[in-house]
Amino acid sequence: MNYWEKVTGGDLTRDWKAFEARAAALPDDHREAWGQIVAHLFPYGDFTGRNLIPILDSALGLLEVSAADGQSVHEVLGDDIRGFCTALAGGEGARTHRDRWREQLNRNVARKLSRLGG
Repeated sequence: MNYWEKVTGGDLTRDWKAFEARAAALPDDHREAWGQIVAHLFPYGDFTGRNLIPILDSALGLLEVSAADGQSVHEVLGDDIRGFCTALAGGEGARTHRDRWREQLNRNVARKLSRLGG
């Protein structure tokens, strides 16, 4: 990846279009599960979402293989897609973008208050 693609996000656009093309070839129930996986994983992304690309690629690959084998989404992911996504993102307690922003805000406020007090 060159610098310009990284700055403009062209690589992400290309990856996302490839994901969507692959997802379009899935059966309806697998495609619906893909949409839920994407929605549940997005809070674990960094500012650009680059950290999610390998995770999304693996999850989509799992859906493709299970569809090719004739397995249902329920057989592969179970009843708890949110729990599946939490496990993919690093388990319970994994930091989301909100956690990182909250920590940054707290550091900034503490730094400003320390300058005022002292």
